[in-house]
Amino acid sequence: MDRLYIFDTTLRDGEQVPGCQLNTVEKIQVAKQLEMLGVDVIEAGFPVSSPGDYNSVIEISKAVTWPTICALTRAVEKDIDVAVEALRFAKHKRIHTGIGTSDPHIKYKFNATREEIIERAVAAVKYARRFVDDVEFYAEDAGRTENEYLAQVIEAVIKAGATVVNIPDTTGYCLPAEYGEKIKYLVDHVDGIDRAIISTHCHNDLGMATANTMSGIINGARQVEVTINGIGERAGNTSLEEVAMILKCHKGLGIETNINTTKIYPTSRMVSSLMNMPVQPNKAIVGKNAFAHSSGIHQDGVLKNVQTYEIIDPHDVGIDDNSIVLTARSGRAALKNRLAVLGVKLEKEKLDKVYEDFLRLADKKKDINDDDILVLAGVDRTANHRIKMEYLQVTSGVGVKAVASLGLNIAGEHFEACASGNGPVDAAIKALKKIVNRQMTLREFTIQAISRGSDDVGKVHMQVEYDNQTYYGFGANTDIIAASVEAYIDCINKFKD
Repeated sequence: MDRLYIFDTTLRDGEQVPGCQLNTVEKIQVAKQLEMLGVDVIEAGFPVSSPGDYNSVIEISKAVTWPTICALTRAVEKDIDVAVEALRFAKHKRIHTGIGTSDPHIKYKFNATREEIIERAVAAVKYARRFVDDVEFYAEDAGRTENEYLAQVIEAVIKAGATVVNIPDTTGYCLPAEYGEKIKYLVDHVDGIDRAIISTHCHNDLGMATANTMSGIINGARQVEVTINGIGERAGNTSLEEVAMILKCHKGLGIETNINTTKIYPTSRMVSSLMNMPVQPNKAIVGKNAFAHSSGIHQDGVLKNVQTYEIIDPHDVGIDDNSIVLTARSGRAALKNRLAVLGVKLEKEKLDKVYEDFLRLADKKKDINDDDILVLAGVDRTANHRIKMEYLQVTSGVGVKAVASLGLNIAGEHFEACASGNGPVDAAIKALKKIVNRQMTLREFTIQAISRGSDDVGKVHMQVEYDNQTYYGFGANTDIIAASVEAYIDCINKFKD
């Protein structure tokens, strides 16, 4: 198997996303997680850019053991000096220096000539090699750089001592075939290319970052620069998890990585949480719908054999299992399976009736949860509850104070209480709190109807905070006040003490 090196730039390019900045402690958390994931190189920051980046590179260098720690610089001696200082504690260190090579960069950014750009590139690599043995050179905007000139630049920096040459599609412009041809052109035309590793760094402006990266790999690149969840400048970078799983699925390519794929999902969650950057539901590999099936045809196939519609085992990326999502498009097989998981077995006639009710509910409600299913199946969810409601009597009306009388059975003992409130639900819950004397706070209260008509079953969802923990409760009853009390009791039954 050929070895592909994974260069993670979540903490440098990924952190350039507005609103996603991390403090040093958070960066160390991510760096340690990347080490557990099996990343070969961690680009820890751009030290000269700010005191925060400089300090983060220092602290990450101390915290991480085996991955190479890389610091970004421009082709400027001061940048390199600061990077060297920031990397002083790194066990394995790399300086990543470079300059723009496309005609727009040369003309408008540097006001220079092609020859001057090569001179500056060579000087930067030679200067960096005075301090470290591992120097990576990036040809910024290589995607729009004419291949023959790009080959001249790459050949010159390899002769100057570059150990890795990075070919960025900085603007996400290239088509996959075009980018692959660019890598192949360098393999075929650069003298000494065998002395350096070719690296890809593809952006996703046109949605082709992963495709371009794979085309680069197929044509000879052996390092890929990626981020967790594909975050990064503008539309983002190539996604680490996508490249890792493509190679795991397509073993015929004969290329392997050091990535422990079972750590992918936890790493994705950590980065998403710390950077306050939600993962889109349909994101490949780590999106919440990546292993979710809602179509009845798909659900039936997956229940018979997961290979019908899944090419990846969810466990391989650290997800417990696939998800059969119940929607209006689900079939009887999916409903029967969910009921079986919940411990409910129905005869065919009863299942048919429940399925009809389920379809009516699914047409009105986006998310069908286990509580909905159990209510439709007529299952008593409270059978094993320690606290149960024995009776509830409420008096209310226009111009009078609502009063509730409540009886509870708590572990076999009977308790009663009365209370008044600003309405029947408020009065009933106050009576409940008199019996269950704990400091509880109602955070959310939602009422929905399950069926139409005057005999609607009312469904109540509640969110209660107790002892710095949040508990969710559910109640269903033709009497909405009773459903509210049942939901509150459901929360209390879940308390840990």
